[in-house]
Amino acid sequence: MRSLEKLKTALKFPVYIGQIFTGAKSFSANPIIGSRVLNIMGLHVARTILAAAVTRFRMMCLSSFATAEQRQAFQRDGFVLINDFLAEDQFNSLNAEVRGLHGEVRECVQGDTLTHRVLLTNKVLAKLPSCRSLLAAPRFSRLLRYTAARNNDPIYYVQSIKSNVINGTPDPQRTLHSDTFHPTMKAWLFLDDVSDRNGPFTYVAGSHRLSFKRLKWEYSNSVEGSLLANRYAARGSLRVSDDDLESMGLEQPTVFNVPANTLIIANTNGFHRRGVATDVSNRMEIWAYSRTNPFNPLPGFNFLWYTKVSHFVIEKYLQRQDRKAAAKGAVASWHVVGEDALHKMPDTRVASNSDAKSKRLPEVA
Repeated sequence: MRSLEKLKTALKFPVYIGQIFTGAKSFSANPIIGSRVLNIMGLHVARTILAAAVTRFRMMCLSSFATAEQRQAFQRDGFVLINDFLAEDQFNSLNAEVRGLHGEVRECVQGDTLTHRVLLTNKVLAKLPSCRSLLAAPRFSRLLRYTAARNNDPIYYVQSIKSNVINGTPDPQRTLHSDTFHPTMKAWLFLDDVSDRNGPFTYVAGSHRLSFKRLKWEYSNSVEGSLLANRYAARGSLRVSDDDLESMGLEQPTVFNVPANTLIIANTNGFHRRGVATDVSNRMEIWAYSRTNPFNPLPGFNFLWYTKVSHFVIEKYLQRQDRKAAAKGAVASWHVVGEDALHKMPDTRVASNSDAKSKRLPEVA
């Protein structure tokens, strides 16, 4: 059996090497990326520095997509915050549309939290004119493309985060972490007021910058690699402690208790988390994310067909995960639930250990 595993690893070796030049991040899944010897020699740190430089170049190419003030804030702090992003009538119309949305809802269970998402495909947007107008508005789409350093529309969802609805382990999203080794963009247009009650987004300002102390911390973690105790960290989403923040000279996290109609865009290579919600609660938002090969110096072109292809690939991938999980008598980490799940607060329920183990952990923390 061990001989067969060694043979499979050997046959995959060209793939593992090729992944060095992509956004692949897992120390545990790739023996090259997770190699202790190579990371002692600086492989991870070299990838981190090169990815940041290439991303900065792409961002410079798209600098006209954001105001000088927005660019300065994003480069300095790692986030942009805009209150009252939409006019009151536009926001009310958008909010009403989303509250009435029914469609294919997918659910992810993480600790005591449920996340529900509806992918905003062209088919879904055809029923949501206000939402479609938001995503097409240059003031919105161009700013997201600048912060993503990618001249393609991000992937958009309606997202509902329901906290404290399961008697389970703590939500892993509540631990300060970076998503991956290279700059990435996530954005939230909050449709609810956000407070400690429903788990505010939290971010360490300036933590996206590659200071010597940050690189030293990255180096130390990469040498541990697949041996890191936290499974998300071993897969490339590194966790950071208060002591780590202090050693890197970083300030305490900013907690974004903000009113509805606030837009936050963040570089999630910086340290962030979902705040601890004090109540059984819900947080509704338009959510976006964008990732690309961090070593590609070309910002790309905003072709409409690209978004359609991206949606097609996402849907086919999720369907494939459904089939693989069903064959094992389980459900995928992102599985389909009822069309009204987006808006309903479930009764508090117990997630047994066997139930938790039946779900494949999401790859993206």
